Amino acid sequence: MDTTADEQRLRAVLAQIAPGTALRDGLERILRGRTGALIVLGRDETVDGISTGGFELDVPFTATGLRELAKMDGAIIVDAGLGRIIRAAVHLMPDHTLPSEETGTRHRTADRVARQTGFPVISVSQSMQIIAAYVGGRRHVLEDSGQILSRANQALATLERYKLRLDEVSATLSALEVEDLVTVRDVAVVAQRLEMVSRIAREIEGYVLELGTDGRLLSLQLEELVTGVDAERELVVRDYLPGAPEDGEPSATLARLAGLSSTELVDPSATARVLRLGGGDHLDGAASPRGYRLLAKVPRLSQPVVERLVGHFGSLQKLLSASVDDLQVVSGVGDLRARHVREGLSRLAESTILERYV
Repeated sequence: MDTTADEQRLRAVLAQIAPGTALRDGLERILRGRTGALIVLGRDETVDGISTGGFELDVPFTATGLRELAKMDGAIIVDAGLGRIIRAAVHLMPDHTLPSEETGTRHRTADRVARQTGFPVISVSQSMQIIAAYVGGRRHVLEDSGQILSRANQALATLERYKLRLDEVSATLSALEVEDLVTVRDVAVVAQRLEMVSRIAREIEGYVLELGTDGRLLSLQLEELVTGVDAERELVVRDYLPGAPEDGEPSATLARLAGLSSTELVDPSATARVLRLGGGDHLDGAASPRGYRLLAKVPRLSQPVVERLVGHFGSLQKLLSASVDDLQVVSGVGDLRARHVREGLSRLAESTILERYV
């Protein structure tokens, strides 16, 4: 089973059962009523093939309806969009040969049904008073919003520290680019920090999904901290990948960075190898940017113009030394735009140097 696909499907299910949703309301009503439940989120021929007994309903989904139907023995089957309750009091008989580490009858059935049908299954334990979601081969136990918020706030504090450090190394890289003093290590450190920030942000996104309406403030704080990070990651890759970046290559490189283990990520050599800038022996070697990062900071400069400028000059240093007349040679860059680019690059160069040495 593709674990990445399972992770995406689990996130989608967590959004469906987050606080504030009708399904979560129904599940909490079941918990408060101290009854159990087994709910299949979807129906097809496979689900029908392992279902016996019960009765057809096909009625609109409501939290109170789910609670009342849970009082009866058997599973409840709802449509994948959670719009209707299709069947109730169903006895599910999944393939008993499917592996499962669950011991309780309800949880083991939920696990095997999820594996066999591919549909998410929700299990509410009467004795343990927990709600568990089964998606593919994964099991996720829902927690109280207070517990999730506590962990989310810790992660947010970590993200703030990492973002502060990222801003520092990113500003240093910009100044070194202007001075033409960039080394492979400098690039690797910025790529490292960008990936670290992205990983913590993804973790917090998971908490936001689980919190539902309780996570609105957390979502706003997260958005404020990580705005522009994804764009910066791609710009770093496009600036420093050896050779002209081919279509899809930056994305593939970012995927390889995301695939590094936590241990590998803290090693600049591993990051440099992913960026194809060499390993440990090359960390102090010179690296030359194409100019994507700096041009992205020039206001009102469209991406096609940026591409043509980089394609024509080939390096940031040539762009910085280009006159207005030189810039006008590029297709689509007239006199006004050339002056705008020239002045924008000059201001950026001056401000980055001042920030570094003042």
